[in-house]
Amino acid sequence: MGRIDKLTNLTEKEELLWQDRKRYLGMPISFTIYSFTQNKLYVKKGIVNISSEEILLYRVLDITFKQSIWQKIFGVGSVILTTADKTTPVLELRNIKTPDRIRKALSNLVEQRRDEKRVTGKEMFGAAGLFHDHGDLEGVDLDGDGIPDVH
Repeated sequence: MGRIDKLTNLTEKEELLWQDRKRYLGMPISFTIYSFTQNKLYVKKGIVNISSEEILLYRVLDITFKQSIWQKIFGVGSVILTTADKTTPVLELRNIKTPDRIRKALSNLVEQRRDEKRVTGKEMFGAAGLFHDHGDLEGVDLDGDGIPDVH
């Protein structure tokens, strides 16, 4: 077994805790699949041209639940994740079943992963701040250590 096969087997051993498809009219008839394990959130899109996104849960900064009247009628909703991930700062899990339950489960997992990795909110918000223009924050002390953080 080659090195890549061993690495693939390691990731395959991680148990999926949840998986769903983006739904239309409440039916799972799309080619967008959302899933998560204890450590990562996955989004796979497409049938011919496939794209795949993977986000470490401890990098999630905020989780929001939205449900329009039409989504409510069809028993679906959306969960919006704001992350410290450079390639995907905002990710929307659109039209999924039981969105509020999924939001709560993700929130618990994110907190567990942050505790495990000893990542504090201050560090995460600092990481997210790297992706925004700080021109108006010249000389501001964001972490309270007495030293201006943005120069």
